[in-house]
Amino acid sequence: MKKTSIGSWAFVFGLETPTPWGDVIRRVEEMGFDGVELGGFPPHPNPDSLPTKDDRDDWKEQLADLGLECSGLAANFGGLHLIDTNDNSEYLEAFRKNLQFCVDCGIPVIRVDTLQPPTILSTLNYWKALKRLVKTWKICAAEAADKGVRMAWEFEPGFAFNKPSDVLRILNEVGHDNFGVMFDACHGYMVACKGARQPGKKEILPGGVLELAQNLRGKINHIHLIDSDGTLHDGETSTHADFGQGLIDFDKLMSELAKNNVDVDWWTIDLCFRADAWEALEGCKKAVDELNKKYG
Repeated sequence: MKKTSIGSWAFVFGLETPTPWGDVIRRVEEMGFDGVELGGFPPHPNPDSLPTKDDRDDWKEQLADLGLECSGLAANFGGLHLIDTNDNSEYLEAFRKNLQFCVDCGIPVIRVDTLQPPTILSTLNYWKALKRLVKTWKICAAEAADKGVRMAWEFEPGFAFNKPSDVLRILNEVGHDNFGVMFDACHGYMVACKGARQPGKKEILPGGVLELAQNLRGKINHIHLIDSDGTLHDGETSTHADFGQGLIDFDKLMSELAKNNVDVDWWTIDLCFRADAWEALEGCKKAVDELNKKYG
């Protein structure tokens, strides 16, 4: 059986009043989750709000007292540039700060993305931007491996390099065993089935999200689960729909993901940009528990 968690960013992003961290972990424990996935954004815990090792030890103890673990860190790289600059020093500094936070807090996975929207590729040379990205992520993957933390790239419609061929190309170019993709079911659907926000000619796979998962078998090192209704939230990123209210055949998808030969211990529910996240979470937990019985 897989351990289950919920991404804490669901209780921060898009809300006038974020749920305090203490309330998040208390309610998550009451609902029977094994852990929480930390969005390292204020006002929730992050490297800046927990600057010392003692602070971080206290945070780990707070989770442990509730019988919870942290399944991963969605690191905050806000305001930085990655593919549109030759100077990667600020990005590397931020990555290393978040990587050390993972080490200190016992967090097994650090999530990254390409930072800039897909529209930026209309102003850049594709291959030059790709080269910048690969060069930086090779450094990051190696340093994360040295620290015992997996590096997971979350591809999605809202960020550059969002075609299936982009994903495979970057995986192969980085070429490090410690670097893989976070497979988010709703993003996978929008990328493979809709070609959402893809620049130029859309790249849609005949076999849809299932084919994408098959193509990425052995390269998936973290998993997010939520349904897709085939739409974008505010025209930018995938809508995170309740299980059963979307278009994904989870029996087929989870059967494929079970064949992934990377040791993925966690399934994380993602309810990003859902103002009703707490109301939706109970039903999502039940759906994931059922999938866990079949495919976990």
